[in-house]
Amino acid sequence: MILEVTNLCAKAEEPILRGVTLRVPPGQVHVIMGPNGAGKSTLAHVLAGHPSYSVTAGEAVFCGQDLLAASPEERAHRGLFLGFQYPIEVAGVEMDRFLLAAINAKRKASGEEPVTPQVFRELLEKNRSLLGMGENGTTREVNVGCSGGEKKRNEMLQLLMLDSKLAILDETDSGLDVDAMKTVAEAIKYFLSPQKSCLLITHYDRFLQYVRPDAVHIMYNGRVVASGGEEMVQKVCTSGFEWARRL
Repeated sequence: MILEVTNLCAKAEEPILRGVTLRVPPGQVHVIMGPNGAGKSTLAHVLAGHPSYSVTAGEAVFCGQDLLAASPEERAHRGLFLGFQYPIEVAGVEMDRFLLAAINAKRKASGEEPVTPQVFRELLEKNRSLLGMGENGTTREVNVGCSGGEKKRNEMLQLLMLDSKLAILDETDSGLDVDAMKTVAEAIKYFLSPQKSCLLITHYDRFLQYVRPDAVHIMYNGRVVASGGEEMVQKVCTSGFEWARRL
């Protein structure tokens, strides 16, 4: 199992997660849907180790190891990737230098030698081509002056370059036009393998036309109240989330 979350409770100033339980097997795309304030983004941030949240109960196991006991850096080195709804700008740091530093930090944590410049450039070119990015896209400062679609492409480039095991993508379809949405979806499908999984948080069904989920989880009031297949998406589209209040 890639991710096993059991009765996870967490708070900021007030309790937000109230007993989240879900399982993400390898090689699968799992989707989380729910109304605003349900705890979807909080779950993503807690799994990534955001310091603003405190875990008060439950457990999270990532690839057989305790996730909650690890620092955010350790979680990333183990292969957990968090894609933000609103990627930040990092002025003064060029994307290719950022990627090289991130890759080598991960390799160092695993006891590996730094990647050679030639291997890095070949990998960068392959993934840049997949995402339809020009060379200037990776020599610019990270996300500075980028459109919403460009920022999401940058995140997909990071995901592919870092060779992570679990991609947690928080509303990665937010602000994307149709072409950018298709590109991001293709990147997710390219990323997936029998050893890698994706946990995708979204409000809408449109993105799921391009990334077909293996399971859909409905969050309400800090819990996963229902899980199923694509029929859950249709239920949300036709009935909203009012029915989840009763579960």
